[in-house]
Amino acid sequence: MFQDRSTKVFVAALISIGIGTVVLKTLGSSPLEAGAFSLSEYYHLKPVEEIVSSNVARISRHWNSIEISYTDAAQIVTNEQSSASSPVNHALLNYHFIVCGGLIGEDGQIQSTEEWQRQLSTTPVGTWYGSDQTIHIGVIVDDRMTHATDFQIKRTEMLVKVLSRRLGIQPASIRYPDNWWQWRAWSRSS
Repeated sequence: MFQDRSTKVFVAALISIGIGTVVLKTLGSSPLEAGAFSLSEYYHLKPVEEIVSSNVARISRHWNSIEISYTDAAQIVTNEQSSASSPVNHALLNYHFIVCGGLIGEDGQIQSTEEWQRQLSTTPVGTWYGSDQTIHIGVIVDDRMTHATDFQIKRTEMLVKVLSRRLGIQPASIRYPDNWWQWRAWSRSS
């Protein structure tokens, strides 16, 4: 039927376009499930600069270090049913910022706490290494995951970058969880 090679390629391209159109029409307006990193979801998050500056008249305290640690979602959730849209009860937190993971808040969403807004130090507990001049960032994970999501990693690194640049905090004064870099390297290779 089709003798010329270019004609065969042209017909194959038309068939592919037709099949693609049918598939897209079938999906309608419902988007595909977001993958590990979805640009559209990422842009729905509040900019980090705005989070650092919001509700803070001025940064009055001399902050000299940043410490990131994991916090279990179960410690944050109260008796109320939690969902991705429900706000975090900041009264239960001992952090300046929290980075949500989807179980509580949107994945990658950063929320400042009252301690940051009022420029108060947090109470060191457990394995914290900082002082009263340390900014504490809590990365919310659930009991089934012992690592951060890709969004949490990216957004936490952006937050640390903004804070360290704005406050003059040196890289040597920034402490991540022990398995942070292992997970980050693994997530980039997969």
